Amino acid sequence: MEYKYEKLTDKIYVCASSDHRFGTDAFLLANFSGYRRKDKVCDLGTGCGIIPLIMQKSNPPQIIYGVDIQEGAIEQLRLGIAKSEVSGIIPVCADLKELWEGAPLGQLDLVTCNPPYKAANAGFESALTAQKIARHEIMCNIDDVCASAARLLKFGGRLCVCNRPERLSDVIFAMKNHDIEPKRLRFVSKNPDEAPWLFLIEGKKGSKPFMRVEPQLYIRTENGFSEELQKIYNIGKEEQ
Repeated sequence: MEYKYEKLTDKIYVCASSDHRFGTDAFLLANFSGYRRKDKVCDLGTGCGIIPLIMQKSNPPQIIYGVDIQEGAIEQLRLGIAKSEVSGIIPVCADLKELWEGAPLGQLDLVTCNPPYKAANAGFESALTAQKIARHEIMCNIDDVCASAARLLKFGGRLCVCNRPERLSDVIFAMKNHDIEPKRLRFVSKNPDEAPWLFLIEGKKGSKPFMRVEPQLYIRTENGFSEELQKIYNIGKEEQ
């Protein structure tokens, strides 16, 4: 396996490969989650660990569990941690449906997940097993994610996920099915003229029904990357 280290800051690196990569949605989800320094966090299906490592850039949570069923993904997270000057990330190779021995049940403030977007047997399935697992609901589905998040979260704890707009009803149903009430929703478009390609949603364990729809986020404007995306990426206009 060939690895490539992607630089997040002068001190933080992500180990990427053809099997376990990352995209804009990881940055959007990490930002949307509104993580706090005092939080105890778990990122389910962490892949190369991009979301836990992004959270190390500014005001990192006190602890972050990065969980993935694929040993190759967890090895990449370990390599990223080893190359970076970070602490507080705990790599866990485990099936999120079963969790792991000693899992902090009912103790977490925040669970994040960038789940497989496609239902099992929906659309073209990539030939690579790692990519199939990342893209299709083969090893887990959104109901599994919400069930595990409900076990990990304390009362009032939050679950933040992203997905494609066509899966919105599935995500809301799964959240509510496990006593996680959808509270905040935001759509993401590539530009103001295109329909959304992604949504970000936050649910709160044990909360009462009331959901706020936030202003749409645009990736680009006629002048290049939008100002909001630049802030999320922490890049300057000269780097476009």
